[in-house]
Amino acid sequence: MELDAWLGKLADELKIGDVELDTDMMHTLLDLARDAAHQIDRPAAPLTCYLVGVAVGRGAALGATAATATAAALAVDD
Repeated sequence: MELDAWLGKLADELKIGDVELDTDMMHTLLDLARDAAHQIDRPAAPLTCYLVGVAVGRGAALGATAATATAAALAVDD
């Protein structure tokens, strides 16, 4: 299944079809997931995105919140 079709189907299933997920948002989240997976651990990718999503759901801006999370991940020593 194509990514856009999957995301649309999932949004409908979750009853959030009115939520817009544009290309910039997708790149922000994918970059965040990459940084969390590589800097912390693979399971950190979806969990970090989840926490950012909770913050956004509570009113935070996606870009600023993702930047904060990315900075925190990149600041962790190996």
